[in-house]
Amino acid sequence: DSWDEIVEILQGAPVSTDTELGGYVREFETRVRQDTNEIYMRLDDEQTERQLLAGRLNMLFRDRRAHAYTRQLMETEARMSREAWGLAGSPTQSGLPEEASGSA
Repeated sequence: DSWDEIVEILQGAPVSTDTELGGYVREFETRVRQDTNEIYMRLDDEQTERQLLAGRLNMLFRDRRAHAYTRQLMETEARMSREAWGLAGSPTQSGLPEEASGSA
C-alpha cells in the first residue's frame, strides 16, 4: 500500500471518541484483571497440590520408620520364641532312646 492509499483508508475510518477509547481501556483492564485472578487461582491450586503431596511424602517416611521398628520387634520376638522352644526341647531330646535320636 502506498501512503496515499493508507491516508484515504484512515480518512474513511470512523473517528474514535474519548468515550469509545475509555470503553476499550476498561474492557482491557477487566480482561487483564480476570486473567491475573485466574493465574493466581491456578498457582494457589498448584501450591495446595504440592503441599498435599509433601504431606503425604512425610507421612510415608514416618510410616516407613514405624514399619521398620515393627519389623525389628517381630524379628526379636521370633528369635526369642525359637530360643525358648530350643531350651524347652533340650531336656526331652536328651532323654530319647538311642534309636530315636539317630545314633547307631
